[in-house]
Amino acid sequence: MRKKSLQLHKLACVALTVAMVSCTDLKEQVIDEVLGSNNASPENALAAAYGQMGDATFVDHGNVFALQEYSTDEAFLPTRGSDWGDGGVWRALHEFTWGPDNGRVNEAWNALNAGIIKSLTAISTVNNKPDFTNKKLFLAEARAMLAFYTYHTLDLFGQAPYKDPYNPNAELEVKKADVAIDELIKEVETILPDLADLKEQNTHNGRFTKQAAYAMLADMYLNRAVLKNRYAATFNFLETAVDNQGTDMDKVISYTSKIIDDSRFHLESNYFENFSIKNNGRPELIFVVSQDVNIGRNSDNDFAYMSMERSQTPSPATRGTNASCITPEYYHTWDGNHDDPRYSRKYQYEDGTWFMNDGSDVSVPATSFVPNISPALLWFHFNRGFQEGQQYGPKKIGTTDFERTPDGRIKVFKLFCDKYAAQPVDYTPEIHFDNPAQAIFTQAQINQGVRVFKYEYDPGRGNSFSSVDIPLYRLGGIYCMRAEAYFRKGQTDLALGDMNKLRTSRTREKLYNEVPGKALTAINEQVLYNEIGFEMYWEMYRRKQMIRFGKFEAACTAKPVSQPFRRVFPIPQSAMDASDAFTQNDKY
Repeated sequence: MRKKSLQLHKLACVALTVAMVSCTDLKEQVIDEVLGSNNASPENALAAAYGQMGDATFVDHGNVFALQEYSTDEAFLPTRGSDWGDGGVWRALHEFTWGPDNGRVNEAWNALNAGIIKSLTAISTVNNKPDFTNKKLFLAEARAMLAFYTYHTLDLFGQAPYKDPYNPNAELEVKKADVAIDELIKEVETILPDLADLKEQNTHNGRFTKQAAYAMLADMYLNRAVLKNRYAATFNFLETAVDNQGTDMDKVISYTSKIIDDSRFHLESNYFENFSIKNNGRPELIFVVSQDVNIGRNSDNDFAYMSMERSQTPSPATRGTNASCITPEYYHTWDGNHDDPRYSRKYQYEDGTWFMNDGSDVSVPATSFVPNISPALLWFHFNRGFQEGQQYGPKKIGTTDFERTPDGRIKVFKLFCDKYAAQPVDYTPEIHFDNPAQAIFTQAQINQGVRVFKYEYDPGRGNSFSSVDIPLYRLGGIYCMRAEAYFRKGQTDLALGDMNKLRTSRTREKLYNEVPGKALTAINEQVLYNEIGFEMYWEMYRRKQMIRFGKFEAACTAKPVSQPFRRVFPIPQSAMDASDAFTQNDKY
């Protein structure tokens, strides 16, 4: 099992006055990030703000992902025998027993706060360079990144630190979600004219463009009612918008439509291309964390690595770690929909061989190699999507080769657990804990839980790094937002149309004649809820969705019925001890 500790700086989460040095950027240069300094270059300061997204924040399973997904039915990380105990820190997120001392809560808070201070630094640095050619564009992007990190902090913690970047003597402020959400909306709307359109002014989807702003504004308006009244029994999604022009849902529809109607974007027929190693610049991706396997500090393989068993080996030098899975409750929302193209997809090798993963495989060709590795390493391609039942794959010979057939093909075997050789790797939808209230498996139970192979495993640099860009906003999610807004306005026919656009645009693999997904004939709240879950699983979307739909407090596997105060996480005790600027959230 891999344990990762994020080496963050003494953070602005406490004081926002500490000088910081970082090498997070597009060029990997060490930069001076002292707030207001004239020594840092605008390019490097802005690159550092972007770089923080990939410095664990949105790519490590123990960071924002942990809070947004492990607290839901879509993902959880139980203790598996001797692995993943870690003092109960992972279980606590799913059992709803976390407190201000939880390490995952602390990591996410620190990482988001690092993003806030790097964005403030970028604003100050750009502003202090009067002759800078790209000043207007870079300042808009820096302000957008500040809004982005602040929004996520407000969503998860209900409050966020701020310091006026134009005033070196400014005092620390604490923004509260119920007021700050409107301020953020106004801020992003204000900078819209100064942002570039995607692919113009040398921009790409790893930079904050007008289209990223439209997506974020739709996201903020969709969740505005929750942030304004966090503990409410019901939410007023039809509140008058910030500019008094229509309602929140009207704004969601307006901003999402700007993207849906934009010829730069279209839905992928192969859903899993959005999460592949070669997804850079794909037509569905609006705003991403740009990853490069060759820049280790801003690269992470977690979203693929965490679900694979240790005996599942994409190359002789890599493996999984047998950790995360989904709950039976989420699994059963897919009942009757296993033929949906988003559920799973089998891999076909160049000679036409399909990896069936059903016991019928004997071998696959030894013709696929890990890119840019010397000496060459074979690459075994596991199927994508949900993996259930007995698993099959190659066996390693040391760290350089797989077992071969006499004619040189890669042998395929029934797999057994790496740490418990008598236990088959059999991923079961149903989960049984000896104590139903605790997510703890004995060693003999460790392979329970359907696994998620949504993101392609990148074997290019060990287990830890990846070139898969992590989508933060993509077109599929935009359709989900608009469908929900239509539904909340009572326009169910339009909501149905958007959901069917997603369903029928995705197609299955050639093995199934590339048949498209089946259209729905009707929609209601539960159908809409399930459909959003089909499209957006493991994309750090589920927690917000569950809260909006009133599902977050419901009992789930190893989770009791919970109280509304759990809709936000506590301010870490370390931050409370270091500063009196923060007020602890209710009941923590």
